[in-house]
Amino acid sequence: MTPAVLLNIIDQARRQEAHSGEFLRQMRARASALPASITVDGYQPAISLFQFAVEYIEMAPRLIECVEACAREAGCLELFAPFVEAATRYFTQPSELLARHEGLDGLLIRAYLCHRLMEEMYENNRSIRSSRLVDVEATRANLLAHQLIGEPFSNELDESITVTMLQIAGTPDYYELDLDPFVDQAQHAAWDWMREYWENLLVRNHIRLTLGNGF
Repeated sequence: MTPAVLLNIIDQARRQEAHSGEFLRQMRARASALPASITVDGYQPAISLFQFAVEYIEMAPRLIECVEACAREAGCLELFAPFVEAATRYFTQPSELLARHEGLDGLLIRAYLCHRLMEEMYENNRSIRSSRLVDVEATRANLLAHQLIGEPFSNELDESITVTMLQIAGTPDYYELDLDPFVDQAQHAAWDWMREYWENLLVRNHIRLTLGNGF
């Protein structure tokens, strides 16, 4: 499944939203009930949250593509294939529970699962964890998405990620794997654009999130 196919799924949801406006209405409701740790500047916070969500969703297939490409160039694709396949299936073969959520609402949930699975992949290997590949802004973006999805459902999603992670790499051997070749590939220019994307995602949408306050 190519990133272009996933982007086409996203494009269809955007066209659906243009007719219904349902997701924007959800963002208006979320904007009025944000925790103190999240500040949205400007006079249209719902628009800022909406645009953040769309960019966060669009990042998911590109993240999958980048991880797969770096793993292939590093000669360790077989180690990363289960993560890539699981992340892709969130979009192409969603569970019955996920399938109930349509449009951009459903894609935000799928993108959150994708980003959180990759985050756990990074955190559970010593080589990647010590490399600082993942910027704190990516963590902030995931925390904001968690809030936009809403609890307790987002907590249930986190629990499902833990289960998936254990199924894919639930042994100490994965933590100790030498994945420095992957890190070396990911630190090339192919990863730089993604790091810059994360670093500016909240800023360009006029959103400030303070870690430690309510998280």
